[in-house]
Amino acid sequence: MNAANESGNMPGNQTNKNQAMKPSIQSGITAIVGLLILTITPAPAQPALGNFDDHQNMMDQLGVKKLRPGPNPNNQSTFDEATANPYTNSMPDVLTMKDGTKVTRPEQWPARRAEILEDFAREVYGRIPASVPKVAWEVMATKFGTNGGRPTVTRTLVGHVDNSGYTNITVDIQASFTVPANTTAPVPVMIEFGGGFGFGGLRGRGMTPTGGPGTNGFGTNAAVSALARRGGFGGWGGEPAWHDRAITNGWGYGSINPGSIQADNNHLTSGIIGLANHGQPRKPEDWGALRAWQWGVSRLIDYFEANPDSKVDAAKVGIEGLSRYGKAAIVTEAFEPRVAVGLIGSSGEGGVKLYRHIFGEGVENLAGGEYYWMAGNFIKYGASDPLKTAADLPVDAHELIALCAPRPCFISYGVVEHGDAKWVDAHGSFMAGVLAGRVYQLLGKKDFGTPGNYLTDSMPPVNQIIGGDLAWRQHNGGHDVTPNWPAFFEWATAYVPAPPLPKVPAGTKK
Repeated sequence: MNAANESGNMPGNQTNKNQAMKPSIQSGITAIVGLLILTITPAPAQPALGNFDDHQNMMDQLGVKKLRPGPNPNNQSTFDEATANPYTNSMPDVLTMKDGTKVTRPEQWPARRAEILEDFAREVYGRIPASVPKVAWEVMATKFGTNGGRPTVTRTLVGHVDNSGYTNITVDIQASFTVPANTTAPVPVMIEFGGGFGFGGLRGRGMTPTGGPGTNGFGTNAAVSALARRGGFGGWGGEPAWHDRAITNGWGYGSINPGSIQADNNHLTSGIIGLANHGQPRKPEDWGALRAWQWGVSRLIDYFEANPDSKVDAAKVGIEGLSRYGKAAIVTEAFEPRVAVGLIGSSGEGGVKLYRHIFGEGVENLAGGEYYWMAGNFIKYGASDPLKTAADLPVDAHELIALCAPRPCFISYGVVEHGDAKWVDAHGSFMAGVLAGRVYQLLGKKDFGTPGNYLTDSMPPVNQIIGGDLAWRQHNGGHDVTPNWPAFFEWATAYVPAPPLPKVPAGTKK
């Protein structure tokens, strides 16, 4: 697969409407503009298609007549380790080429990596078409403030996607980032999926941005604006503590609104997927929402590369996400080689959990439920007619982690007792990390440091970080990454160093 086809627009395929980004706008004006941008509709509603059933359309394209029911979270047999590993014989060997050649030298890895990437693109997450329109970034607001007792500058961006080829759909990518205001050198930055624009604080609360459970939507302009008034860019109730930690470690922080790229629902004839496809339904190999969200981050990295005065080091952009956005984060690090580091929070099935570890959420749940996250082809692995199972997948989650190597990757989970449910299968994710470690070792990097048998290696005690470039820590909280941010920054600075912190000007308020 051509690299440009897999990552959409490559660096340089953008124009910028505000190259200078001069921070001369008065704070009062920029604050108003910043609020105005929060009311921008991410994308118009799905074009009217009558009683069109997108899921059934894809099943028809695949020749799938019936799907199996997915595991039931209310049935305790769903969580039985004694029966969780029926497919060990079909587990793909990450270091064996398709022709049977064993990968024993680092110089062999790029060819094996390309095979794995192709399988994930075709069968699991989908391909990004080469014809995705270009993005023109615009700085909508510049705001000066303080965080961690240090002066900061925050810029609010909108990436206008060229819709001249299909004007029925408008896509405006919403993003923001904050860096130390007086830094003399570009800084690393952590970009959070879903962390800004007023809805980041809901991620760990089982709620969607519309305020209701399980709606998978971003609501109306009024709903988004109301959330913005409550929490602004920091989410519900104020600034997240990790922002302060980022600044005091010499990093920047930012967020990207996934719903402004592609809605978290089955409206796949809208958003960037619909725009690229001129409002038509997907084909089985086309991208799903997870790849669309990754594409949005790739375009934001384009912006950082084209605008060195942003004071972001475009070679040191990290990605973080929780739950479905944890899936998006690992997909982004795996498919976008410019991502320097990932913090992958409680990602579960479709993320770093082994598909072949039959515990908690299964392939069938995604194939019959959130299928729109994935390529259409993924549906067939949840089918009973014709029968395919997780054992038929050409890849598994350990190979997704391996695609990140040699770049550092931090896998985060909480504990069941405090709300990180068995459903997300922390153990199955730990097993995937053990299997992926062989690639890190091959490339001269440090893996978890366990004996290396995914079926018998024990998980470390809660709150203990293990590993090196590939790291694991299960904190004592719930479905959240917040308790792992301190450990993450302590770990990450060894792999992604920041420039020295500038002196704090006298009189700066904390």
